[in-house]
Amino acid sequence: MIIIVDERLEVTEAYCASIGREGLSTTGFTQVEFEGWFHSAGLQDLAAVETIIIGSFPDRERVIGAVKSRSNIPVIAVNETQGLESTLNLFSTGADDVVRKPVHAREFIARMGAIKRRICGASRHSGFGLLTVYFDGRDPEIQGQVLVLPRRERRILEYLAANRTRRVNRSLIFNAVYGLFDEEVEESVVESHISKLRKKLKHALGYDPIDTKRYLGYQLVGPGDAANASAVNADRDVTSIEDVISGKRADLANRGFSTLPELLVEAA
Repeated sequence: MIIIVDERLEVTEAYCASIGREGLSTTGFTQVEFEGWFHSAGLQDLAAVETIIIGSFPDRERVIGAVKSRSNIPVIAVNETQGLESTLNLFSTGADDVVRKPVHAREFIARMGAIKRRICGASRHSGFGLLTVYFDGRDPEIQGQVLVLPRRERRILEYLAANRTRRVNRSLIFNAVYGLFDEEVEESVVESHISKLRKKLKHALGYDPIDTKRYLGYQLVGPGDAANASAVNADRDVTSIEDVISGKRADLANRGFSTLPELLVEAA
């Protein structure tokens, strides 16, 4: 989710609309609204914010410093003046980048990607066997062939790829793809998107690259990891059946029966 902070409603609405057309969820705040939300937000909510775009309002250098003191969320400041001093002040207070108006939504996205690579050492793409996932808005490729995906499914795939070293639950995915403040969509829509995405990837790859663990969440895996996960899940299923059988036997023993036929004879 991208947050835009500016005192002018027409500015936040324009940025939200243009960036939203590129497939990213956005929310606009005034300075007061943003500070009220930011200082009360939990860590999970903050983790869903990809970038904060700081527009024009009084004391914005202090707000940038407050953001950086509590989080590592990238901050892009929009400078409407040509003065070098103003640009240097924004950088010195913690801005990760400073852009001058007018700026296109795609430039914002490109700069966000550059900041991510600079901070995290992330590349423009991530590979999972035959699957290549891009972080610049392009559809994924399988052996060089483009797999066209709907916008939401592509964003979910990008989010899973960006978090390849950990599991992410439904709430984290929803917040990243739809934003924290979208009350018109139910969180359960994530499961529907993942189900459709999984079918397409499995058909194209020959294996299921989205490993799911109940209560823990989802993780994008390569072919070797997917095979291991399937084997573990199969072993777990067998173990579960054996546990049920053992439990039934123990229950019979506690009731004085050594075998199921004895119980049937007694019942007759």
